[in-house]
Amino acid sequence: MKSIHYRFLAAAFALVLGVALAQAQYPGEHRMGMHGDEFSDHMLAFFTDYLSLTDTQQKQIKETMTREHATMKPLMEQLHQTHQQLHQYETGTFDEPKVRALAVQQSQTEAELTVQKTRIHNELFQMLTPEQQTKMKEFLAKHEARMEHHMHDMPPAPEE
Repeated sequence: MKSIHYRFLAAAFALVLGVALAQAQYPGEHRMGMHGDEFSDHMLAFFTDYLSLTDTQQKQIKETMTREHATMKPLMEQLHQTHQQLHQYETGTFDEPKVRALAVQQSQTEAELTVQKTRIHNELFQMLTPEQQTKMKEFLAKHEARMEHHMHDMPPAPEE
C-alpha cells in the first residue's frame, strides 16, 4: 500500500516538475493558455494554498527546481532530438536497424529521466512537514481514484 502512495506523490510532483521544467526549457512557447513561468507559478501557488507551504518551503522548492533544471534540460533535449530523428523514419524511408537503435537510446533517456524525476520528487516531498506529507498523500490518492474511475469509464477501442 505504501508504494501506491509514493506513486501518487510522484505523479503530482511529476506534474509540477514537468511543467516547471518545460516552461524553463521553452519559456517563449505558448502552453495551456499561459506564458513563461505563469503555469508553474500557478501550480506552486495551488500547492502553497493546499498544503499551507511556508515562505521557506516555497523558496526551497523554487531553488530545487532551478538547480535541477541543469540536470533535466540535457535529458529533455536528448529525448526531443531522438523523437525528431524517429519522426524522419515515419515520413521517409523506414530503416528498422536505425529505428531500433534510436528506440533503445530513447528508452535509456526515459529511464534516466524517471530516475532523476523520482529523486527530485523525493527531495521535494522531504521538504514537507509530516502533516503536509499526509495531506499530499491524500490528495494523490484522490487524484489516482479519479484517474482510475476515468480509465474504467472509457469506451472500448473500436474493432478493426
